[in-house]
Amino acid sequence: MAALTRRHVLAGGAAAAGLVVAWQFIPREYPNPLPVADGERGFGAYLKIAKDGSVTVAVPQCEMGQGVTTVIPQIVAQELGADWRSVAVEAAPASAVYANHVLAREWAQLLWPAGLDSIFADDNAIAARYGDDARFMLTAGSATLANYEIPAREAGAAARALLCQAAAARWDVAWETCQTRDGFVIHDDKRLRFAELVDEAKTFDVPDPIPVRGSIASALAPINESAQTPYPRLDLPGKVDGSVTFAGDIRLPDMLYASVRQGPIGNSRLKSLDRGSADSVTGLIEIVKHERWVAAVASNWWAANQALKKMNVTFETRGNLADDTLVESGLELAFDSGAGKRLYAVGDIGPAFAGGTSHSGQYDVAAMPHATIETSVATARYVDGQLELWLATQSPEMARRAAAGALGLSTDNVVLYPVMAGGSFDRRLENEVAVQAALLARHMQRPVQLVWSRGEEMIHDPVRAPVRAKLAAVTDEAGRVTALSVKIAGPASAREFAQRLFAFSKPHEAMREVSGEYDYMAVHGALAPYAIANKTVDHYPADISVPTGCSRANADGYTCFFIESFIDELARKAGSEPLSYRMQMLGGQARLARCLSNAAVLGGWNGGLDNSGQGIACHKMDVAGRNAHIAIVANARQGDGGIEVERLSAVVDIGRIINRDIVLQQIEGGMIFGLASAMGCATGYEAGLTTARRLRDMNLPVLGNTPEIEIELVENNEDPVDPGEIGVPAVAPAIANALFSASGLRARALPLLANGL
Repeated sequence: MAALTRRHVLAGGAAAAGLVVAWQFIPREYPNPLPVADGERGFGAYLKIAKDGSVTVAVPQCEMGQGVTTVIPQIVAQELGADWRSVAVEAAPASAVYANHVLAREWAQLLWPAGLDSIFADDNAIAARYGDDARFMLTAGSATLANYEIPAREAGAAARALLCQAAAARWDVAWETCQTRDGFVIHDDKRLRFAELVDEAKTFDVPDPIPVRGSIASALAPINESAQTPYPRLDLPGKVDGSVTFAGDIRLPDMLYASVRQGPIGNSRLKSLDRGSADSVTGLIEIVKHERWVAAVASNWWAANQALKKMNVTFETRGNLADDTLVESGLELAFDSGAGKRLYAVGDIGPAFAGGTSHSGQYDVAAMPHATIETSVATARYVDGQLELWLATQSPEMARRAAAGALGLSTDNVVLYPVMAGGSFDRRLENEVAVQAALLARHMQRPVQLVWSRGEEMIHDPVRAPVRAKLAAVTDEAGRVTALSVKIAGPASAREFAQRLFAFSKPHEAMREVSGEYDYMAVHGALAPYAIANKTVDHYPADISVPTGCSRANADGYTCFFIESFIDELARKAGSEPLSYRMQMLGGQARLARCLSNAAVLGGWNGGLDNSGQGIACHKMDVAGRNAHIAIVANARQGDGGIEVERLSAVVDIGRIINRDIVLQQIEGGMIFGLASAMGCATGYEAGLTTARRLRDMNLPVLGNTPEIEIELVENNEDPVDPGEIGVPAVAPAIANALFSASGLRARALPLLANGL
């Protein structure tokens, strides 16, 4: 079944809704997709056990540094009772069996037209069926644990039950009295290795219900004290010794290398080129022209890129060229149009604001590139109507469909070999490099590895959107907030991204197709967690002529900056200490309040006194239907060389901990990402190009100016949340608030100091 997108619309109204509900009940059966080699025995779609006792776990998510190729195998191994030293991992093949149902439900509004999105959002069965049919194996939205923990647990538990039955049959005991540990089935003083039992185990039936350790009906307890047990990352040794294969490491017989040039941002087409001295470049084999790009193909990538530099390539752009003035005017025109849509509301702000506004503020956020270490890379081989792709992608099925569509192939004729990504921050949700590599491989009739230069990566990066926010509040005589209005102008980034990913629109087409549409995800996190009786969040769709998309923490990365900076301003205006001001408004938010109070202790909070250089901020983040909480105390000041951040102290509550080391790594990485947002990871636009073309053009943190970071985890048995994003949002406002306490001046833009103080 083809993916239903906003372009492929079931007719609106009750009839369409009836068709969708009926479609839900069409029978489907999905075979086990996991390939099994000689000497291996398959135990469902996630697990294989070899006759030598080694255990292989299939992971249906893209490894991009977040540790998913350790966490999912760890869950399986703990349920199974495997020896961690015997556990290996492989990428799961494309299959409905591995569909990310949680994300399909979260993104229902992006996949379906108005009127049908609510059906999918409210009906888990329909969202799951769509996820199955679309092979919705996307890695995004921090939905990995929410979607895959229980299937992974069940896979390990089912195999454990089968192995125990096989051993019990030999020992003539009840299988329920057997245990597994370190790769053995154990009963009293009797022990049998998994390797001795795999063939017999396949002859038994999996019990119903599957005997998962802990209770699935309620909160799942850690398995074998998993929060305390070290499980070293499976990908770490290969990354240290260089044996891990990234997309740029692929080597195929007779392979060629390509570099590409695309036009300015917008509706750009190739106009002319002058090969000139390009022919003098040793190793150049061919120049391949496309209506929207040109590629040089050579025996090595350096030669291909050098040839492009010598060709004097020119493009013709129809319509607006991306420019800072268009971004600025687009954001302000969005407010002036009055076309805002109220997306969240609590109480009624009308009467509260009838008496006037106590305080207001405007905040700006610049476009933020992903700035991944690895640029876009894909290797393709095309032979007799069959395409093979080696690619790091967060959306494997969409990559297959995009490449198949470009070549006029059936998706079944495209084989994708997923590899690890050298960083992503959601950049690898986009698959344009796969399409280009596929076209080049067919044209050359040889394998081609396409690598984007750093300049191409920066110019054609769908950035985290530049946005503008206008906040207003009414306070009572004691300074307590009685009403809060948050108005945010910015593009419908998530809807725009969905047009590119699911409808295969070109960037300028996607911007046009969602023009004027509101987007819940563009204001996510803006509904303050505080107990304010009346509060609203409005989105003002803005046309800014700059392609935008998903990024680490998405809108929470800037909405927290707006809210926590503004709350700090209100506290100062009320003459109140910023911590206590927040605490008195956190009724009903015990987990966030605990993070705040613990962070104050951890960070040595002194009240944010004048000239102290201390600032505080907190955030509650909805992650795949679960809640993550963070509070940060920052020590920072303005130095001669810019912002000097000395220390960041964070307390984080993400529920039950699966792998402590990975949690700490991801939160720390997220905090450094937030630090980059505060210090200068941004770009402007001029004449259709980004003003930042290299990593050195941005004030990215380096080891020399990375502050001391300390993290405390709050342990509980709430549903676990992926830790990759919660570290980002509260860093920038904590630093901004610290700068205020140090200087008395308020920075209301990201990057901080971009507009001075």
